[in-house]
Amino acid sequence: MPITGGCFCGAVQYQINGRLRDAKSCHCSRCRKAFNAQASATALVDPAEFRWLSGESLLSTYVGLHGYGLQFCSLCGSTLCTVCEGQVFQVSLGCVNGSPDIEIAQHLYVGSKASWEVIPEGVTQYIEAAAPEAGWPHTR
Repeated sequence: MPITGGCFCGAVQYQINGRLRDAKSCHCSRCRKAFNAQASATALVDPAEFRWLSGESLLSTYVGLHGYGLQFCSLCGSTLCTVCEGQVFQVSLGCVNGSPDIEIAQHLYVGSKASWEVIPEGVTQYIEAAAPEAGWPHTR
């Protein structure tokens, strides 16, 4: 069964014909600003398994100096996904419909988390990024 998702206003919708993998939460100051939350919550997808169902023309894209960026709904501002070289490789878990079969396994950049955030004990945490082989493109 495909995984679907979309923005807050419903104008932008997508489908993933595969599975989500490697869910992470990043607590750096940039992710807090981009996701308007204490952290991001994202999972990797295979770009070949991702497709827009509606509203693709409504997407706004921000690509930073490092070559990857975020796509947002231009109507409601929802951060939907992360892109690199024009391809979606990661989705924001808050925009996924239903209850996908995935859990956040790692918390990144907890060394720069907001002072008001409390991360539960017992979860895997990294002061900075996880190992590069984990497929995470963050550089801070």
